[in-house]
Amino acid sequence: MAIQQQLIQWASAATLVTAVASSANVWAQDAHSYAKLDEVTTPHLELDLTIDFAEKRLTGTATYDLARHGEADSIHLDTRELRIHKTEVWQDGAWQETAFALGEPHETLGQELTVAIGESSDKLRIHYETAPTASGLQWLTPAQTAGKKHPFMFSQSQPIHARSWIPIQDTPALRLTYNAELRTPKGLLAVMSADNSLSDNRDGSYSFTMPQPIPPYLIAIAAGDLEIKSISDNVAVFAESYIVDEAAWEWADTPAMIEATEEMYGPYRWDRYDLLVLPPSFPYGGMENPRLSFITPTVVSGDRSLINLIAHELAHSWSGNLVTNASWRDLWINEGFTSYVENRIMEALFGERRAQMELALGYQDLLVDMSRLAPEDTVLNIDLGTRHPDDVFSNVPYVKGQLFLVYLENKFGREKFDAFLRQYFDDFAFESISTAEFKDYIASNLLAKYPNVVSMDKINEWIHQPGLPADAPQPESDAFAQVEQQMQRWLKGGKLQTAEWTTHEWLHFINNLPLDISSTNMQRLDKDYDLTASKNAEIAHAWLKLAITKKYEPARERLRNYLLTIGRNKLVSPLYRELAKTPENLKWARDVYQQAKPGYHPLTQSVNEALLYPQN
Repeated sequence: MAIQQQLIQWASAATLVTAVASSANVWAQDAHSYAKLDEVTTPHLELDLTIDFAEKRLTGTATYDLARHGEADSIHLDTRELRIHKTEVWQDGAWQETAFALGEPHETLGQELTVAIGESSDKLRIHYETAPTASGLQWLTPAQTAGKKHPFMFSQSQPIHARSWIPIQDTPALRLTYNAELRTPKGLLAVMSADNSLSDNRDGSYSFTMPQPIPPYLIAIAAGDLEIKSISDNVAVFAESYIVDEAAWEWADTPAMIEATEEMYGPYRWDRYDLLVLPPSFPYGGMENPRLSFITPTVVSGDRSLINLIAHELAHSWSGNLVTNASWRDLWINEGFTSYVENRIMEALFGERRAQMELALGYQDLLVDMSRLAPEDTVLNIDLGTRHPDDVFSNVPYVKGQLFLVYLENKFGREKFDAFLRQYFDDFAFESISTAEFKDYIASNLLAKYPNVVSMDKINEWIHQPGLPADAPQPESDAFAQVEQQMQRWLKGGKLQTAEWTTHEWLHFINNLPLDISSTNMQRLDKDYDLTASKNAEIAHAWLKLAITKKYEPARERLRNYLLTIGRNKLVSPLYRELAKTPENLKWARDVYQQAKPGYHPLTQSVNEALLYPQN
């Protein structure tokens, strides 16, 4: 059908298209995307955007190459709160306007954008702008930054927030390359998950290329008053001036981490590995955007004790970015593998003792999570339905997935299992796979190769059954056993020997103190070790959580300041959850939250408002 004919037909049918969604096709590939990849895919994207801090908007165009896999004359994309101005297709050597329709808003999925593309056009261009409330963008005023002079903007596209700032087939089953042209006010530096220049040129015009195919959730953007500090030939830190030197020192082992991982699992295939320190409002510890991991400032501890987070984001360069979960119910394929590789990196660089402590701490956190989750949410290949995929981000895909791989390593031996993993990363490089595809692969390449070691029934139990199998690894640490011995002596009035303690030993100590610990002992511990004033965000978090439970009032002002200055959801939501348990603390927490809210990311806001205002 010719484009002009289709334009007339679509215009007359627009209301029907808007009101009716073909749910059978919507759910065929990914329950969280309207994309119909079996009909048309978009292997390459050209972005051309202006960053407008005054209006908190991105404005411009997204231009796609079209790859057809059938006879479809329309394409279906995902959007959320986008204003679509015009759509065009490349036809007969020129851009021609074509019809589009937006579906009814869906609480989880946003709005389906359907565009007529005719039978032969091979490019689509969409003119659009974002909303100031885009869920995948955060806009900070100069006052909300450390430098106080310039605004800051950054994206968080995972899992399905790319659609709030790009009209896109927002499913991890798709992989695409992209180029981008960005314009910002002069004086700011723009960066993306692409080939960032190390030049300090701040003329307000920037170009980017991402030549390796990535899923849409890994498209990332940021702009602010950034400085650059190189660590090695292929690793640099981008950050505000107040923290750039400290971060570069803190993460000096990153090049050695890359080398260690390459030795175990094959080449690093993304050219550079840079790190962007985001403002405190960043809701995660890190985000593995390829070539430029986004990192929370809360892991700049001054003693390199929290560098395992850098190991985790780097590990995603193999597990997650290179081999990607095909849908969000397969998240464990990203995070379980990455947590396993992270721990192996830590062991390679810092020894088995430290790696085992981190494994044991993760196991403890998993048990806490599973105690509060519904059984169906402790399944690796979780059935999300149309729930928001943000709901799947518990310790289950991370640590249960990691323990699954530890179990396989124990059964087959490290040498054989490492060879399997290296081959896995090679065979599925730059592809997105499902749990079913993984099961087929492990059956052929590990179970059949070494028969009578692990059965397919056991694989299915790990992946599809709730909780942990009876024979699951239960990581322990000799170092923690020594901590517990010291704890018992201390509770009887003795002294702690903490000169050699790491962050991990302190966390184990605080998290395992008896809940009936006396006020006197709380005061004694705080006086001797100044825990209320700890500059280590993880140690402070553990202590403040205990202080809420024990009604330890000397920590109250630090708790307020902590909630007002840290936006990492992992650190603040457990504190709000604990505060919400009593009416007095709930009232206090709501007051603090209202002050803190402007500095929180939309994700952090939604999670904690559910805790503090459950009736809403």
